Amino acid sequence: MIGFIAARLLQSIIVMLAVALIAFALFRFVGDPINNMVGQDTTLEERAELRERLGLDDPFPVQFARFAINAAQGEFGFSYQHRRPVSALITERFPATMELALVSAILAVAVGIPMGVYTALKRYGLLSRSFMTLSLIGISLPTFLIGILLILFFGVILRWLPTFGRGDVIAIGWWTSGLLTADGLRSLIMPAITLALFQMTLIMRLVRAEMLEVLRTDFVKFGRARGLPDSHVHFSIALKNTLVPVITITGLQLGSIIAFAIITESVFQWPGMGLMFIQAVAEVDIPVMAAYLVLIAFFFVVINLIVDLLYFAVDPRLRVDRAGGH
Repeated sequence: MIGFIAARLLQSIIVMLAVALIAFALFRFVGDPINNMVGQDTTLEERAELRERLGLDDPFPVQFARFAINAAQGEFGFSYQHRRPVSALITERFPATMELALVSAILAVAVGIPMGVYTALKRYGLLSRSFMTLSLIGISLPTFLIGILLILFFGVILRWLPTFGRGDVIAIGWWTSGLLTADGLRSLIMPAITLALFQMTLIMRLVRAEMLEVLRTDFVKFGRARGLPDSHVHFSIALKNTLVPVITITGLQLGSIIAFAIITESVFQWPGMGLMFIQAVAEVDIPVMAAYLVLIAFFFVVINLIVDLLYFAVDPRLRVDRAGGH
């Protein structure tokens, strides 16, 4: 197990360096940040002085090495737009994105898995067919359109929910949470549903397909032949053997939720890291853009490592194979 974790950590470091290099290289071609930092009356000498002070005239390897060393220490330089440390900006926006992503992930798993099990066990029922139809809609419609429709119906027509912002939040140290206020909870409902809908339908269809496959296996038929109750066969045998691919997809989808919260945050003006990234792209704020992509890559790496470790807990065949040297 220790060797497995060490190998995964080494792979993770290589992936992080590759992502940082690609991100830093690509952002050199999105525009000149100096143009967004100074006015039209700024002289060429003042522009040159500012470029030198920011280190933009240094060779690319020097700039990247400086960025990588600082990033390993949790420092991503100063934002060109806000004139503040990027780490401070991320600290302010991080709770909003993580709160939205975690609530969306919990909603997607808590609804998607039971719906997948139900549609597998009751394939020809009316409710099961209705779930499958809704899943097609959830997969087909783009996220921004779902958000706009929710805003139109629940925010504009019915006026039940806020259409933008995070609402009232409570500070717990450096963390801010809207889950502890009524206004914060109301503001979270539509963004969380928008972000969770695609993941929920994906999980539901995956669980359904895997469950149907497992129900056709010999060991399930043997369990029924022994007279085991259907509840035991369905949940203790079939569902347990369905969980391995579900864990993989669910883990990766959590990373996708964090990464693709950009669209949802833009639609609802949610003050998270995704909205900060969109604003940084508009202002050619290279340190913010690079820091965001490196942070998202870090989330994916950590989630993949957790998923690999969960394999050992769920699937005993992997432990046997590794113990046998296969």
